[in-house]
Amino acid sequence: MSGGSGGSGGTGDSGVEGLRPTVGGMLAHRVPDLGALELLLAVARLGSLGGAARELGITQPAASSRIRSMERQLGVALVDRSPRGSRLTDAGALVTDWARRIVEAAEAFDAGAQALRDRRDSRLRVAASMTIAEYLLPGWLLALRAGRPDTAVSLHAGNSATVAERLLSDEADLGFVEGLTVPSGLDSVVIGHDHLIVVTSPAHPWARRRRPLEAGELAATPLILREKGSGTRQVLDAALGGLARPLIELSSTTAVKAAAVGGAGPAVLSELAVGEELAMRRLVAVPVADVSLARDLRAVWPTGHRPVGPARDLLSLTRVQDRAGERR
Repeated sequence: MSGGSGGSGGTGDSGVEGLRPTVGGMLAHRVPDLGALELLLAVARLGSLGGAARELGITQPAASSRIRSMERQLGVALVDRSPRGSRLTDAGALVTDWARRIVEAAEAFDAGAQALRDRRDSRLRVAASMTIAEYLLPGWLLALRAGRPDTAVSLHAGNSATVAERLLSDEADLGFVEGLTVPSGLDSVVIGHDHLIVVTSPAHPWARRRRPLEAGELAATPLILREKGSGTRQVLDAALGGLARPLIELSSTTAVKAAAVGGAGPAVLSELAVGEELAMRRLVAVPVADVSLARDLRAVWPTGHRPVGPARDLLSLTRVQDRAGERR
């Protein structure tokens, strides 16, 4: 009697000791996980541990181990096993009723979360500085549409300062900028590289120069320029240490290019924007000595909010195409 009592007490003490560190602690340590509860429900429905294991795509030893682990966690026997099958104990039947409510609540939670993801994935708001918006994003968005045909995409083109404003005011999900620095409040990753070049119409005296332009001469010459706040203007100003008063100030790369083609004066533009005009001799590139006009192209987003859903997919597409460009 004493020995039996001692054995029983020893087993009970061991169970209590196993639970003691989690008493009053986090609920996750005291409640079986959803996988275990789903397994218990399957055993109750099928009357067979092996059948429950097959339904859930696990081995029977793994299912037995999970049931035993749950029994240890709860401190009660849940399933009686016999050659004729598996039967719930009285405690197991009660736990199964509770488990059913938990699983149903989890299914409702999952359905709600999926609805939120569907709503998020139904649209993508992009803000991009002009060169990227006009010459790179169309191709990226076509590739995105192939994988996400149901996502509605809106694109706002503006200068780098405007891109930052839209991201920080939650009016855009992902942005692209071309300047030397990352606007405050944003995280970024380099997705490509670009060079600015000086161009002019074939009729301009610079088109017939035999010597490269000196930096001082370029800085002192009124140019057709993008507005302040643009990445192009930022890079050029930093490279030259200051600029003369603009000949014309325009708000888009296309407008600057058209003015240069029309003979209004020299301009500084991305090499991405003038390939066709240079090939057809509507514009002429003018070399500049000892001036670096290289810049990084960056994807940007609010600090601490890494892109997800369609924004993440678009970002991945830009990185893939950048690596392909480097291999070429």
